[in-house]
Amino acid sequence: MKNIEERRNRTIAREANYHASMRAPLIDTIVTYDKAETADAYIGQINMLTASSFCGMAGQVWGYDLARHDSVDNGKSKPLFTEKQWNGRELEVYDAAPLLSAGVELFGTEQNRRYHPIPGAHTICANKGVVAYRPKTDRPLKEGEGYGVWSFIAISLSADRDFAADLFIEDAGVWTENDNEEDMIAFLEQHRKAIVWSVVECGRDQNVLFDRTYVGFAHRMMKPGEIGNAITVGPYVTLARNAVPATGFASLNNLHLSDWLKQMDFEPLTDIA
Repeated sequence: MKNIEERRNRTIAREANYHASMRAPLIDTIVTYDKAETADAYIGQINMLTASSFCGMAGQVWGYDLARHDSVDNGKSKPLFTEKQWNGRELEVYDAAPLLSAGVELFGTEQNRRYHPIPGAHTICANKGVVAYRPKTDRPLKEGEGYGVWSFIAISLSADRDFAADLFIEDAGVWTENDNEEDMIAFLEQHRKAIVWSVVECGRDQNVLFDRTYVGFAHRMMKPGEIGNAITVGPYVTLARNAVPATGFASLNNLHLSDWLKQMDFEPLTDIA
């Protein structure tokens, strides 16, 4: 098994506030942001440039067009629900977990790095993010404070990819209602429908239809005295040369993710069954 680098791994960023006299100071915000970049698929040490969230006709989505995640074709990935688009066509809504897992398999993690963006690269990304501080004491929240943070992404594939671009929508926010994680998750499950509504409305504005959309979210409840930072990022990258299998780049359109992992001599980092 190949192992390019070994590093520590973290999840969505939480950091103790070492500047108790200040609320979400700049230095803590920087630290938590850098931690968030290393969560899940590793995209640390890049200069993140924000762009409008479209993947054009020359672009391809890793985990769907290239090295398609096995669950997309084996029937395991099923629509969560459907939403009518502007012409009456149903938009199928799927959990984004397979595509997000495919990103982890390509880039690796902080602990087990693979073909991630080059450190120091100026990388164009679709992205959104928030930061919030949870007070140490139980008192009314002030601006910039909360109990948790969350982020969403929707990857929507055009119904006519020779005519229209794929659409990426990102969202992020602060949970301020209470410290009950179940309530926060219930809100996010409901908010998924608002994300899908925005996909449909963006399609209406451009007279574009989508074949399907993959929607997923991440969240973190902070402990008292912690700062949370949630970001959602869709990087636009050129595939690393060493990530191309011996069968050539074009073969990636016919390989499943499990096939690519075997050709790369990698053990899966996620559940790809």
